[in-house]
Amino acid sequence: MAENPNVWIWLGDIVYGDTHDMDLLEEKYTLQKDILDYRRLRLNTSVIGIWDDHDYGINDGGKYFVQKAASQERLLDFLDEPEDSPRRKQEGAYASYSYGIVNNSVKVILLDTRFHRDTLFKEDRKYLPNLEGSMLGEVQWAWLEKELQNSTARINIIASGIQVIPTEHPFEKWSNFPKEREHLLNLISSSKAKNPVLISGDRHIAEISLLKDQRFPNGLYEITSSGLTHTWPSYREEYNPYRIGNLIASLHYGTVNFDWDNEWMTYYIKGEKAQIYLEQKIPIR
Repeated sequence: MAENPNVWIWLGDIVYGDTHDMDLLEEKYTLQKDILDYRRLRLNTSVIGIWDDHDYGINDGGKYFVQKAASQERLLDFLDEPEDSPRRKQEGAYASYSYGIVNNSVKVILLDTRFHRDTLFKEDRKYLPNLEGSMLGEVQWAWLEKELQNSTARINIIASGIQVIPTEHPFEKWSNFPKEREHLLNLISSSKAKNPVLISGDRHIAEISLLKDQRFPNGLYEITSSGLTHTWPSYREEYNPYRIGNLIASLHYGTVNFDWDNEWMTYYIKGEKAQIYLEQKIPIR
């Protein structure tokens, strides 16, 4: 891969499993893993990631998917997670990984928004708010609180398969569980974890969202990248009051570079030929 990344982060929909047949899901993971360019990537790059709905096994699925435990095993096998990994002993695929040292350190927190997520209902093709249900489940919420409060990293990247900041589109998003979204934002703020940034996938588009309020006077950014192989068949604008820059509906991928000397991190959305569609510099405070 021309980018030569140190770490590759899957944000879900790694394969389109959409099945209760775990042999079929495993077969699809194997096909993905055997792609030549992906094999080359894995030679020199650490690969981590989390699932979303299609690799979980059911479109927009939640905690009542009967094959979720078996599906978790297939995901962790694909990611080459060690046999003694805590991820293999817990309910849910959430995890955290740390890179670098002292002032040049990054923590990546992967949230599982499937295994424990309560049910959503639709009306007129739009999800209805679930005012009481949980997105992460009690155990994962407690884990996340510790991960943020105890983090010594200079930068904390929080990865979610579905978008956190956007509120207006009719698809899956954290704001379908408004109390859970507020809980997450409040937790990020109160934890005092340094330089938090959200990354997400799912949407078959790319965009950058910025939330500024009393909790985040310097702003909380969310970089959404989801379109390595799939995007909308035709461009259609949608309202996102938090968006800065353009909505990208072409094939793309996301990268981030850390300039520790000048104290900047720069997030990019790039196209098939590495052309830059979006660029966002964020100071490292």
